[in-house]
Amino acid sequence: MLKSIISVFMTIVTFFSSLAAADINVSAPAETSDFVPVLRFMVASDTHVATAGDRQCKRIQKALKMSYAIAEADGNYKKLDGVIFAGDTTDDGLQSSFCAFKAAVDSVIKPETQVMPLLAQAHDGGTYDYKSLDYFKLLHGVDATDNHYVINGYHFITMSRAYVDGVRYADYQREWLKAELDKAVADDPTKPVFFAQHEHVDNTVYGSSDFEGWDDEFFKDIFMQYPQLVHFSGHSHYPLNDPRSLWQGEFTAIGTGSLYYVELTVEDVRTMHPDGYRDEVQYWVVEVDADSRVRLIGIDLVEEKILVEYILDNPADPANRDYTPEKQEARSTAPVFAKDAKVEAKTSFGITSLTFDSAKSADGAPVYLYRINVVDEDGTEVYNDWLLPKYYSATVDATNTVKLGVIGKGDYTATITAETVYGVKSVAITHTFTK
Repeated sequence: MLKSIISVFMTIVTFFSSLAAADINVSAPAETSDFVPVLRFMVASDTHVATAGDRQCKRIQKALKMSYAIAEADGNYKKLDGVIFAGDTTDDGLQSSFCAFKAAVDSVIKPETQVMPLLAQAHDGGTYDYKSLDYFKLLHGVDATDNHYVINGYHFITMSRAYVDGVRYADYQREWLKAELDKAVADDPTKPVFFAQHEHVDNTVYGSSDFEGWDDEFFKDIFMQYPQLVHFSGHSHYPLNDPRSLWQGEFTAIGTGSLYYVELTVEDVRTMHPDGYRDEVQYWVVEVDADSRVRLIGIDLVEEKILVEYILDNPADPANRDYTPEKQEARSTAPVFAKDAKVEAKTSFGITSLTFDSAKSADGAPVYLYRINVVDEDGTEVYNDWLLPKYYSATVDATNTVKLGVIGKGDYTATITAETVYGVKSVAITHTFTK
């Protein structure tokens, strides 16, 4: 098997070496004069590589190039020290897919950068059992699929699926994890410890509720013993710039978004795929300064723009918990429609549509949802539904359109309300029209 996998890998490497490098135009992060990095790493998940040179390989290459561009634009610290790939690196767990993934990474990666991939049960190894784990070890030259790295004095731990039938993780991994976390904390309890697994920890970040189903609780009791833990996870593909994708409690949890496509839950609609969802691609660049403050820079890969930025006071200190769900909800303020916001009703081929100007955020968080209610002149409701704007994109549409369907002739009043992810509602705008 070793000769076979190396042969496939070298063929793909030759293919990648023939590809021209793409220009990268991502903007540098906003200036933060008192934040000087001593560590920088990239975190991505759900790359879902299938074949050499496919769209997902190109996205891996582009994300790495953008991360290096961000590093090189920094006047103080120009290194990209590490890269975490948090599972579902392949779409099918095949030998050729793992070779394609590694070749895509190797075509861009620099010697200064530690690559830290892990394997998920879902796509990397859910179908092809343990072969994917063997491919992983051979390709990456490691003895284990669960690994502990130390970079610039900071500890990184990655956890892959287990070598056990019928389970996602196994008891031997709990023992290993506890021992490795103890080593990291013994080295320096005042620093954050970075951890990555594929699945969200249940009831932490967006996508991890029992209803949403992209969660795992196998290690949660261990995580809760370590306030130093900063946990990265993917699996859900839920947008990283949603405020709920950053959670703090006994530890810190962060959703990674996806390099494949975006997915959401809105109210009782699970695994929602909005129009254009395959062109919404996100990942993090993470920086740490000498005081162990953590700067999270969320990137829109397609638009080559920064989606969101956070600075966390050293998460190793349990007193530093500015992003608990309760605090984030308390800070959430109502979106605002402009005084001259326009609403227009049109009918075409018997279908009436309503187009309205977008509201603006009042606190920097995205406008998450619009609720539209339409009544006739007698007050009878003819339409009542919500509309999801492209808040997960770097460029949000200036207007929104909703189809009301077929309505009879007469006078109507439309009421439109914008709200945050925490349900804080704007002052409504209204529009009266005649069909």
